[in-house]
Amino acid sequence: MVAYPRFSVLDLAPVPQGTDVGRALHNSLDLAQHAERLGFHRYWLAEHHSMPGIASAATAVVIGHVAGGTSTIRVGSGGVMLPNHAPLMVAEQFGTLNALYPGRIDLGLGRAPGTDQATMRALRRYAGAVDSFAQDVVELQHWFKPATADQGVRAVPGEGQDVPIWILGSSTWGAQLAAALGLPYAFAAHFAPDALLDALLLYRRQFKPSETLDKPYAMVCVGVCAADTDKEAARLATSTQQQFLALRRGRPGLLPPPVDDIREHASPAELAGLDHTFQYSAIGSPETVKRKIDQVLEMTGADELMAASQIHDHEARKHSYEILADLRSA
Repeated sequence: MVAYPRFSVLDLAPVPQGTDVGRALHNSLDLAQHAERLGFHRYWLAEHHSMPGIASAATAVVIGHVAGGTSTIRVGSGGVMLPNHAPLMVAEQFGTLNALYPGRIDLGLGRAPGTDQATMRALRRYAGAVDSFAQDVVELQHWFKPATADQGVRAVPGEGQDVPIWILGSSTWGAQLAAALGLPYAFAAHFAPDALLDALLLYRRQFKPSETLDKPYAMVCVGVCAADTDKEAARLATSTQQQFLALRRGRPGLLPPPVDDIREHASPAELAGLDHTFQYSAIGSPETVKRKIDQVLEMTGADELMAASQIHDHEARKHSYEILADLRSA
């Protein structure tokens, strides 16, 4: 019998075909309110740029939108891509959010730029920014500490505020940094499954207690597409699959409606790639999803499970999270 940890939500603020960014952002708030009622612990939004199908590029702004429309669920970034930003500005943004919604804001940090090289240049960042990620995280921690009397530059808002910092990762690199700094760690198994078990093992073995944590705390994010039947869930999941294929083909776009058979829209090599990428995804009826979630939790020993659901129909997406929540309350 698997003991279920906390369940949380990762929202990429999808823009389905036939809608627009405004509708996508309203859907995010509606889903967050729904997740709060269902008992999910936190609701994170992800920073991506130059992607028509994702509406959360201005991540701190969207977090404020969601936090302002909810009351108890934690809201945060999954994540802010720190190479795109000056640490001081991130401290000011999340210090402002925490001042508005005290005790409810999380700051998850990613090392990847979350976009392509051309967009990175448009963001006024440089390719070597990823190499200073560890130093930037430490600098960001500094800005949240109480200011000293002789401190020339201050994060206002930000200084003296307790904003939990998480390290996000899809490889062992982030696990090492999270362990060295004694920070909580979240692994993106919903799109990068290969290093999941190695990263968790390394994080737990190398973890050094800190002012933040006295023992490791690991969250695993997986894709979830739950419906009343396996057939319907498999059909709904083709939206994510199509969007992923479009990205791999260099043609990112809006979240497409589902198709009856993904095999008619992908080559054998692409289908094999989909199976590999989404190997930890829970797609199916309540019973099927439970078996997969149980398997993931048994393999990883995760302290928290985060679910990402890219489903074209908003009501079907809400229903998917209802099914997931029912597993934990059963």
